[in-house]
Amino acid sequence: MTNERQIPRPRRARRAGLVGAAVGLTAAGVAIGLAAGRAIGRRPGEHDDPYATEEFGQAAYDEVVTVQTTDGVEIYAEVVDRLDGIELDADFAEKVAPRAESEGEPTLVFVHGFCLNMGVFHFQRKELTQRGDWRAVYYDQPGHGRSGRLAAGEYELVQLAEALKVLLDEVAPDEPVVLVGHSMGGMTIMAFAERYPELFAERVAGVVLIATSAGRLEATATAMPELLSRASRPLLPLVNGATRMTGGVIDRARRASKQLAWLLTQRYGFGAPSPSRALVSYVARMNDKTSTETVARYVRTLYTHSRYPTLEALRDKPVLLICGDLDEITPMGHSEEIKARLPEAELVLVPDSGHMVLLEHHEVVTEALLEFLEKLA
Repeated sequence: MTNERQIPRPRRARRAGLVGAAVGLTAAGVAIGLAAGRAIGRRPGEHDDPYATEEFGQAAYDEVVTVQTTDGVEIYAEVVDRLDGIELDADFAEKVAPRAESEGEPTLVFVHGFCLNMGVFHFQRKELTQRGDWRAVYYDQPGHGRSGRLAAGEYELVQLAEALKVLLDEVAPDEPVVLVGHSMGGMTIMAFAERYPELFAERVAGVVLIATSAGRLEATATAMPELLSRASRPLLPLVNGATRMTGGVIDRARRASKQLAWLLTQRYGFGAPSPSRALVSYVARMNDKTSTETVARYVRTLYTHSRYPTLEALRDKPVLLICGDLDEITPMGHSEEIKARLPEAELVLVPDSGHMVLLEHHEVVTEALLEFLEKLA
């Protein structure tokens, strides 16, 4: 028996370009001359968009929490409580009430990826809020969304781990937690396990890692298409002087290249040949709201991330791995490598999906998440 699941493939997959969109989108201004001729013309044709009227970024919450890290960064979080004490219609109440009355349910904490914000969990949050079975916390990582920025220096994954710890101390100081991380969010969880092994062992009831990696991202970069390699690699030696990259030249180029950024998001963030324009635009907006300075100051920590030994801390935890088979930011081989080191983990490979699998095939991701949570009950 194996606990790896392959979602049935509806059609033959096309090969997506390698993303590196994390850095490539940031360097869109640099990449215009390299990419415009090749990228333009791949915009999907007009079609009915099921998400054209979706209210992205409009999510209900019960409480806003702000905490400050030891390095002075203010972290913004939103808490959605369970439906205890709320009047429900009879059918829904019958479904939810047994959970609402139970004790010791874990708090779910969602950790987003690079150049994104808590809104990347839009569909999972929507479903969980409607169900009301679990208390959930969503927050913006340092330098992203509504959280503050580091005053000086580079961002490090260890700092992200510390931010997660400070947040947990505030929002879930006693109860168990389930940590759900997408991309850099998964790396943050690994860094948290490495830095706080006792706390991780005592408090973490389960881990969900979506489209992430335990290391060797530099190896992925070497396989990027020529466009993204040329756009991203020059940033590495500039990171030490990242504060000098705050000027108008790069930001003006970036603003002028929004169309190219949209096309790169479509090509390298999604697996379908013609993904929802609304979904692509939503991701492009999140990318665009992350400052060039912030991105440059994250580059080194992402490319040097290597925490395969840390996976040992997850060996005794329930772990769910989810990855799109066309993800080329963190290719599925990265999830398979984690699975090889955590043989008891469940691996769900989602066909025809790229790095934004939690948006592109949100039904599959949400179903897998809910099944995982039910097993923890």
